Amino acid sequence: ELLELVEMELRELLSFYKFPGDEIPIIRGSALSALQGTNEEIGRKAIPKLMDAVDEYIPDPVRQLDKPFLMPIEDVFSIQGRGTVATGRVEQGMVKVGDDVEILGLMQGNLKSTVTGVEMFKKILDHGQAGDNVGLLLRGLRREDIQRGQVIAKPGTVKTYKRFEAEIYVLTKDEGGRHTAFFSNYRPQFYMRTADITGKVELPENVKMVMP
Repeated sequence: ELLELVEMELRELLSFYKFPGDEIPIIRGSALSALQGTNEEIGRKAIPKLMDAVDEYIPDPVRQLDKPFLMPIEDVFSIQGRGTVATGRVEQGMVKVGDDVEILGLMQGNLKSTVTGVEMFKKILDHGQAGDNVGLLLRGLRREDIQRGQVIAKPGTVKTYKRFEAEIYVLTKDEGGRHTAFFSNYRPQFYMRTADITGKVELPENVKMVMP
């Protein structure tokens, strides 16, 4: 009876926050019972019920497999005897062992390399695709040649730029944004994919300052 009351409260709470509380599947289970091998109905038997509900209710993510390979670099490290590994989440496309790639951004000129290994969660694969968190073993590069914030891409598919024009909305103090105005030559931090760099704002000639 207590579990039924808890489930009713959960459904009411979900509905209150505009989720489909009456439709969402709720599986009753106990991780402790599953580990200890007690009360099988809410222990071991609840695990496949939960996985079935996840498979049926949550749609598969849409992966952009038809676009050229692109992966922002999250981290870089060296493996003794093997070479340099760049890790990250594949944003689009697919990369296979033997593919040629370019490393772009945060430096003058682009670097070229070949993928000699693909690994995900300590498993060696022959390819990685959009949505996968992988480590790419790159031929002929040292640890210090590449860094977080750069991107690895299929050669010739990505261009780098130092300037761009944008229309922006500046959050107010109440929205968690700025308390004061800013002017031309203001130097904020820009966060793009895994990059974190300082830039400079140049306002149009007819704009003297920007208020939140």
